[in-house]
Amino acid sequence: QLIPLFVIIGAGGVGASLYLMRLAMFNPDVSWDKKNNPEPWNKMSPSDQYKVKCNFNTEKYRFLRSII
Repeated sequence: QLIPLFVIIGAGGVGASLYLMRLAMFNPDVSWDKKNNPEPWNKMSPSDQYKVKCNFNTEKYRFLRSII
């Protein structure tokens, strides 16, 4: 009866570990080699994608431009 509980907890632990590994490997704010690359976020070119999306809908609030 406890097998499903162990499976779910194990899957959650594996998922959390994979997410932390993804953040550590692919996040531009993480620097593993501080001697040769102390500030990797300053070396990003304009073509690099570092912002996923904008949650603010500018079309919905267009009338605010005329007020200001």
